[in-house]
Amino acid sequence: MNKSYDYVLVGAGFFCSVIAERIANDLKKKVLIIEKREQIGGNCYSEVDAATGIEYHKYGTHIFHTSNKSVWDYISKFTTFNSYYHQVLTLYNNQVYQMPINLETINSFYKINLKPYEVDDFLKKEIAKESYKEPKNFEEQAINIIGRPLYDAFIKGYTIKQWGRNPKDLPAHIIKRLPFRKNYSESYFFDTHQGIPTDGYTEIFNKMLSSENITLQLNTDFLKVKDQFSPDTKIIYSGSIDSLLDYKYGALDYRTLTFEKEVKKHEDYQGTSVMNYANQEIPFTRIHEPKHLHPERNYSKDKTLIIKEFSVEADKEEPYYPIGGEKNNLLYKKYLKEVNALFPNLIVGGRLGDYKYYDMHNVIEEALNIYIKKIKS
Repeated sequence: MNKSYDYVLVGAGFFCSVIAERIANDLKKKVLIIEKREQIGGNCYSEVDAATGIEYHKYGTHIFHTSNKSVWDYISKFTTFNSYYHQVLTLYNNQVYQMPINLETINSFYKINLKPYEVDDFLKKEIAKESYKEPKNFEEQAINIIGRPLYDAFIKGYTIKQWGRNPKDLPAHIIKRLPFRKNYSESYFFDTHQGIPTDGYTEIFNKMLSSENITLQLNTDFLKVKDQFSPDTKIIYSGSIDSLLDYKYGALDYRTLTFEKEVKKHEDYQGTSVMNYANQEIPFTRIHEPKHLHPERNYSKDKTLIIKEFSVEADKEEPYYPIGGEKNNLLYKKYLKEVNALFPNLIVGGRLGDYKYYDMHNVIEEALNIYIKKIKS
């Protein structure tokens, strides 16, 4: 099965697609991509909703952003980007606030009128009511940053829904992914470049994988066919590392997402692409309205598409978000050590392979680096 290919890549998301494109077009070598799903693009896959004609991201809204010139130059070979910049709002107790927390959030929540230079002193007083010298978990770290009231309102309930765990049982570093502003800035990202691919994400992958040197094999579980490859086959693997060894030491912890689509007979349902729902008693974490991602398109004015997102415990088939923490990180290192010993010709990477909560630009950067250092060199 593998004799006619120089490399076998497992997964058709950004990690393997970037490496496949470079091998095929730069090295002019033959590549086989094996993908378990019926489509390319991994979790970045986008498609058009038949009922509304609106393009949406099947696995949740993805905003491309980067300040890395190499990543930007590379991805720009396959797409242009529109002018969309990402703003998130959150609904708490039936009132809308800016998210991430900024000066508008603080003033609205406390019903005050702080100036930017007054924020630090105000929060110091809030944090002094409850703080932790050495924060041991997510909750303690968050309280140290914004104080208990803001944490309880905007972070705690959402986090419990998102991660399915008490925040006291989550590692402290997760909260550091969430930006915090002391001014009225509403942009979620401050990267040099951000936007949505003008023709959608799937078209990027169509172009990336268009070389005659690339063969796609969809609807194929690598784990069920891996014995067909000889031990000297060069494999790049972006799946979950514990699955390679049939979970012999136990499964790593992940969360996954489910979605409920609904057509609304309004031109605009919520006024933004993503609305978070902070209250724990509301079962979904957020609602996406994808027509806002493409303000340059002339979508229907009499209907819109909304998508409710639910975070659930992952089974072994659809892991999305690595939960991390000391227990999982030790388990990952144990798997990685054995995988490296058993499969010397295998390169592991990507969000699942590295067991890291990467954004798209991180994955592309890693893929380009691996190509240059481990494949081309």
